[in-house]
Amino acid sequence: MNEDRRLRVLRAIVQDYVQTSEPVGSKALLERHQLGVSAATVRNDMAALEDEGLIAAPHTSAGRVPTDAGYRLFVDRLSAVKPMSSAEQRAIAHFLEGALDLDDIVDRTVRLLSSLTHQVAVVQYPSLARSCVRHIELVPLGGERVLAVLITTTGRVEQRVVDVGRDLSSTVGEDTLATLRTELNRATAGRTLAEASAELAAAPEQLEPGLRDLVRAVGTALQDSFVEEREERVVLAGTANLARVGPDFTTSLGPVLEALEEHVVLLKLLGTAAEQGEQVAVRIGHENPYAGLQTTSMVATGYGAGSDLVAGLGVLGPTRMDYPTTMAAVRTVATYVSRILAQ
Repeated sequence: MNEDRRLRVLRAIVQDYVQTSEPVGSKALLERHQLGVSAATVRNDMAALEDEGLIAAPHTSAGRVPTDAGYRLFVDRLSAVKPMSSAEQRAIAHFLEGALDLDDIVDRTVRLLSSLTHQVAVVQYPSLARSCVRHIELVPLGGERVLAVLITTTGRVEQRVVDVGRDLSSTVGEDTLATLRTELNRATAGRTLAEASAELAAAPEQLEPGLRDLVRAVGTALQDSFVEEREERVVLAGTANLARVGPDFTTSLGPVLEALEEHVVLLKLLGTAAEQGEQVAVRIGHENPYAGLQTTSMVATGYGAGSDLVAGLGVLGPTRMDYPTTMAAVRTVATYVSRILAQ
């Protein structure tokens, strides 16, 4: 059988089934697509595709639907993911650029992805473990208290109130604070949090005695931020979209919803996507190792500040998904989120 023609027939079946949710017959293919062959040839091609496990016949219909393997071949043979239009890209940029802080960025991103794809959107918070220190700021609060502010390359902002045991409200105190700020940033800027923690631990011994206690106090407070685990979390939006495609699931939505509640599962899936770099990863049906999600597909990619990918984002929905459009949306949103974090 002509392989190019086989792929055209498979592509037509996928496109029609995604659009109509109805099993596709040879007559419908000939009416909707310019295949340039006879009805007998299309039927023969469909029989061959079925023999190869790329399409299957539902019990109640004479038409055919794509299998997981059929979707996989369709996705793998996409010559290119069509970029979103300029107007769509401008709308995405405008929506995300209005974000006030990291929480707002994540919230806007997950709502935007869900709106663009009509699927369940999943966004992982940037992992502190993959972040670097951008800057440490010290703000005098009056008396012996200082606000230590840690700003990471992923936009995370951690604040700690530190009792430094010395009144820094005088001019001498302000000079001391400026020196301390310089030393802290020299030791930590551009380093991962693990590296920064080690540098802070060693810093006091390299300073004049008058600064050592101050560095220890601030360093101890900041190290608490370095080891916190609460960044390992995901945010979801659009779960109600699953109800819209309820018939796509072979049994019920129950197993899918239960799996979505297991954030550890989603973190592993997104973590795998982030490790693949800027490529969009597509996991289809039974390619998913988690039983509750084997009636779904996940389209995901990594995002981060510049070339440093620090987390993943993506969407999850039924295998009957518009893969090219979904892949384009996920890739475009990740690109814009990364740009914002890099600013």
